[in-house]
Amino acid sequence: MRLFVRLITAVAGVVLAAAGVLVTIESVWSLIRPGGRGLILGPAAVRDALAGFSWNDVPVRLVACGLIVLGLVLLIAAMSAGHREVRLHDPAPEVTVTTDRRSLARLVGHQVRDQDGVAGATVTAGAKRIRVKATSRFRETGDLRGRLTETAEHAVGDLPLPSTPKVLVSLATPKERR
Repeated sequence: MRLFVRLITAVAGVVLAAAGVLVTIESVWSLIRPGGRGLILGPAAVRDALAGFSWNDVPVRLVACGLIVLGLVLLIAAMSAGHREVRLHDPAPEVTVTTDRRSLARLVGHQVRDQDGVAGATVTAGAKRIRVKATSRFRETGDLRGRLTETAEHAVGDLPLPSTPKVLVSLATPKERR
């Protein structure tokens, strides 16, 4: 799926860039040769297509508002996209050390899954919170949740993080077999 999304965005970017280049070429050409035929499309064809519209028309305003909203959505998506990294303490003033959320989750997950009585666990990690969802091998869990919380907190505490994230552990028992 990730490849498909990247392919679609790349194709959309190329199409929009080509349209922008075409409009720029036509604009510059009409400035160089006013009143002449356009280089590719021709201003007469564009003028005839847009002659029936005015800036005061409702469809023109709706299209403008739609483009503004689309631009803002794309801007927000671009600003929030990317890898969210978790900063670690810098060993020297000129050195910055980070890790990604997936690596932090893997570290905690391996240590949690190594505990006795754990059938499986999923871990999601961020800079402020680490969530562990574990499944017990047995119906009686005893102190397993406390041990898992302690293990996860110890794993996070060993890292050189500027602030310790909150560790949330939930434990589920295995489902009954019929």
